[in-house]
Amino acid sequence: MTNRQLFLQHVAQTSQSPIGLEIVNAAGCRMWDKDGKEYFDLISGFSVMNIGHSNPTVIEAITQQVSQYMHLMVYGEIIESPQVAYAKTLTEYLPASLDCVYFTNSGSEATEGAMKLAKRFTNRSQIIAFKNSYHGSTQGALSIMGDENWRNAYRPLLPDILHLHYNNFDSLDAITERTACIVMETVQAEAGVICPDPAWIRALREKCTTTGTLLVLDEIQTGFGRTGSLWAFEQYGIVPDILLIGKALGGGLPLGAFISSNAIMQTLTFKPVLGHISTFAGHPVSCAAGLAAFEVLVKSFFLEEITESNPGENETSALTINQKSELILKRLQHPAIKAVRSSGLLMAVEFKDEILCQKISHACVQNGLVTDWFLFAPNCLRVAPPLVISREEIEAVCRLLIATIEQVINGR
Repeated sequence: MTNRQLFLQHVAQTSQSPIGLEIVNAAGCRMWDKDGKEYFDLISGFSVMNIGHSNPTVIEAITQQVSQYMHLMVYGEIIESPQVAYAKTLTEYLPASLDCVYFTNSGSEATEGAMKLAKRFTNRSQIIAFKNSYHGSTQGALSIMGDENWRNAYRPLLPDILHLHYNNFDSLDAITERTACIVMETVQAEAGVICPDPAWIRALREKCTTTGTLLVLDEIQTGFGRTGSLWAFEQYGIVPDILLIGKALGGGLPLGAFISSNAIMQTLTFKPVLGHISTFAGHPVSCAAGLAAFEVLVKSFFLEEITESNPGENETSALTINQKSELILKRLQHPAIKAVRSSGLLMAVEFKDEILCQKISHACVQNGLVTDWFLFAPNCLRVAPPLVISREEIEAVCRLLIATIEQVINGR
């Protein structure tokens, strides 16, 4: 049997038509399959590989940590230096009130932990989320997912969940003294990159403060420079009570976290003791890789000053994240494109319907562009390359994408 046949037979599938590429190598913004064909990565492992594939600093950190130790004991019982160092470093780049990190295995688990923490701290049961929101696929995270199509097959789910309309001022009236927390993406990613109205998100923050409701911001996809600032919430002048991060957090290895104040986090330590536990959460190898990747990001490619990975002698060719986004917006001009929504290098290219988008997505893969669509916006194509994508790579990607659209439209 071929590897593809073995893959379909023995690896549990999540769809009836997986992309199915057999990738054997990846570096920077590019991947190569078993036949040597090159692909541009426009997904970044769903915003995991923000600093690109196979970064040598991350590989070195992984190798060094593996040579010392891997798993020691259940999370939180033994002082493991990679966890301590990463937690300390993360909090140095966050507001003072976000000074305590609970590492998890994934973004979904970060959502679960934050929901428990909010209910425990406030002694309330109601949790509010938003329509067309995505926070993971585990049972609790699924309960607050903002689309009934994805929830319905798994009911009954958690009770006392309310879904509001994003960017709707009237919806804020639903937040009361019985609401434990609001869980929301700072920028709605799977809805097709929907940014918040600055006045609305500030009003939401104020309503949470007034009612004693914890504001949980999900930056699992939008964190680590993806939107042009280290954290998307910085662009709106607010601070969450709990922050969810993941994806790029581990530098390519599995890692998530929910972050709050030390005072709030302490409520997980009593009544009952071990209020939230996990065997592999905050794995030392993942933390070592994540810390190395984070240091590369903030030291070498810091946000508005982020440059191409190898600008060479011509420093004028260096681009910030937002300049790269603007260049893509400028180059993606075609009558079939209805709109392009962006927040930094998280971009949604909108077409007239889901059918056309799917055809273009499949043709892109055939033509060497790995991309896909959004869960709640299937008529939109995802463009979210590693942040280190160069000017020349942007030009090549955009030319290839426009040519692919032409190919599909003309039925070639």
